[in-house]
Amino acid sequence: MEKILVIEDELKIARLVHDYLDEVGYDVVMAHDGQAGIAGFRQHRPDLVILDLGLPAMDGLEVTRRIRALSQAPIVMLTARSEEADTIVGLELGADDYITKPFSPRELVARVRAVLRRNQTPGEIVRTGSLEIDLARRSVRVDGRSIDLTATEFDLLVTMARSPGRVFTRAQLGDALLGGLDGTYDRAVDSHIKNIRRKVETSPNEHTIVETVYGVGYRVADA
Repeated sequence: MEKILVIEDELKIARLVHDYLDEVGYDVVMAHDGQAGIAGFRQHRPDLVILDLGLPAMDGLEVTRRIRALSQAPIVMLTARSEEADTIVGLELGADDYITKPFSPRELVARVRAVLRRNQTPGEIVRTGSLEIDLARRSVRVDGRSIDLTATEFDLLVTMARSPGRVFTRAQLGDALLGGLDGTYDRAVDSHIKNIRRKVETSPNEHTIVETVYGVGYRVADA
């Protein structure tokens, strides 16, 4: 049974999320502030974290930083519409997805399933140029150097690397990850691409692996 840590200070929302996830078969652990969330993560080592950005004392961005220092476990953020800028920062820190309050519990469950499903990729090796991706181990190497990616970063890279040279629009990349998203997800895709480049490119000013096709989208260079 997959374990999910929910870090949410609003008790009504926390209970709602707990009940829906529990009903569909997840083992749910609760924390109601950032410090308790970090302690819960260390203790339970969950398969996925649902994290409210608007936590008191230690906010969700700091919690994201601390979790990422420990693990690449997927993080789904809960955000208010007024927190759009923080949402982008959260994605750049390594969160995998977000959902905006108020939200449908069924949509949250669907997002959780989609993110967890991406961690169950069958065995295959994808190679192009200096890039080597082992899908079974979910590992990435560039010129023999090991690269540590989040689940979403990994799957974005795999989507493009399977068709080197093909240009993917932001909408296509969003669809590949979560089965169809509206244009509001464009900035999230950009944030994930920025993270991927920071990790895989040899020089921060040269995009030799993940290229931008201006006005269209992104592609992995065809070796």
